[in-house]
Amino acid sequence: MAFLVVLIALVFDVLNRYEPIGIDFHTYLAAAVVGVQHGWSFIYDQSIVAEAQKQLVSSQIAQPFLSPPPVAWLTAPLTPLPYWVAYWVWTAVNFVAFAGALVWASRKSGFERWLYAAGALAPWWVVHALNLGQVAPLVAAGAVLATRLARERKDVAAGLALCLLYLKPNTALLVPFALLAAGRYRTFASWAAGGVVIGVAALASMGPSGVSAYIDQLRGTLPEGASNLTVEGAFGVTGVVATALRVVIVGITLLTAYRLRHSPGLAIAVGAVGSLLVVPYLHGSDLCLLSAAAWIVWEEKAAWAWRLPIAASWLISVPYVNSTTPIRLNRWTLFEVGLLLALAISAWWPARQRVSELASASGS
Repeated sequence: MAFLVVLIALVFDVLNRYEPIGIDFHTYLAAAVVGVQHGWSFIYDQSIVAEAQKQLVSSQIAQPFLSPPPVAWLTAPLTPLPYWVAYWVWTAVNFVAFAGALVWASRKSGFERWLYAAGALAPWWVVHALNLGQVAPLVAAGAVLATRLARERKDVAAGLALCLLYLKPNTALLVPFALLAAGRYRTFASWAAGGVVIGVAALASMGPSGVSAYIDQLRGTLPEGASNLTVEGAFGVTGVVATALRVVIVGITLLTAYRLRHSPGLAIAVGAVGSLLVVPYLHGSDLCLLSAAAWIVWEEKAAWAWRLPIAASWLISVPYVNSTTPIRLNRWTLFEVGLLLALAISAWWPARQRVSELASASGS
């Protein structure tokens, strides 16, 4: 029933078409078409990509392809399909991957694990990401999968799961470093090794000119609206103040991850929230990572003092509720700040430290 509610919300959002449906997937697929037809070194030639977008769906606007090469590689198998079929396959894969990760990684069994997964999937940003055909749900799925694998000391596998972060590294850039601060060296090493493999593959497929074109794109002007969820958009700071604030957030994130090193899941959650607060480029769909972080905390912290605020935030972020009492986009950053501060305080709380000491003394 819980998943049915989420599915109905998705259908209504798609039918309402608040935005051009699949606009981000449209760009991903166009880049893949260019790579298949013209060569991967041309996927950042925006004039060719724009032409491919018009050929796919003439009514959709063309936007620059700024994603890392693996996004185009991942959508390449869908290029033979009719566009709308490809879009729905992509959306289904993203939804199933995120939902499946939440269910599989849960500590609970039976109905509870499905209910908790539905809570994490219910916020408007998950529906929004699926509507746009965004890759953000796969990034969130990578963080969730790594949580269970790290919890079971499958550190290399956890690092490989985190390689999904390379699909959109700006969204979750602190997660691997939070695990490094928590002492999960093998996880960090396997994630870094995966990045090296991807980098070599990109260089081999795109050549120096293609890699250079990608770097040049990243140095350009950020798309409009990319700062609404950043510290600039949320707090109205700029320049040195914004930079200093980011440095403080990074410090809090890594120190908190170290203090919570007994729980790799909480380290991942801290890294996820810290990432969302420090990146200079973010959109609403990227809050899928916030869903993953809140879900991890829900799983790791059973006290109602933790679960009630999370449940309330999920409730007010459901598409229907949010549409009736809309919260400005940059206000959701305050939820991230609240969760980060709560985790930081809990990391230093005497009671938590005493519980850890007792657990260590008992050998648990």
